[in-house]
Amino acid sequence: MQMPMQISLEEVITMLLSKVESLAMNDENNKTRFNIVARVLYKKGLITDQDIVDSVKEEHWMLKEIGMIQEEPAEDVSIAVADNILQWIRGDVDVIKKSMEEYEKKVKEYAREYEKKSPLTVASSDVLHQLDRMSSASKGGHKLII
Repeated sequence: MQMPMQISLEEVITMLLSKVESLAMNDENNKTRFNIVARVLYKKGLITDQDIVDSVKEEHWMLKEIGMIQEEPAEDVSIAVADNILQWIRGDVDVIKKSMEEYEKKVKEYAREYEKKSPLTVASSDVLHQLDRMSSASKGGHKLII
């Protein structure tokens, strides 16, 4: 009878992270290839702005029909998605840079708002028991700590 192979948790995590990194690189490679091909077709006039808008709407319809989403997004959402795709296809570097800067500002703003919130700290059970004993001794009963 052959002994089962043992593998450490660290080895499993390393293999999984390696696979995730490989998938991420492959995804970026596919995005680059899509952008190149779409840009060629767009420049040749084989893809129009309306084709992109229609395809985005069709994608949302298909996702709804197969149950991946509950309802199709509003018209303005489909147009915003199409505009984002078209920015890459057209190669609108200035528009892309501006939207990236706006996104970065929003992330920093959310981070500042998060830092302003009081942090939630959890006391150990020993500390809670000690506080309860102190409260019980002075007031003659238990006190709920919130």
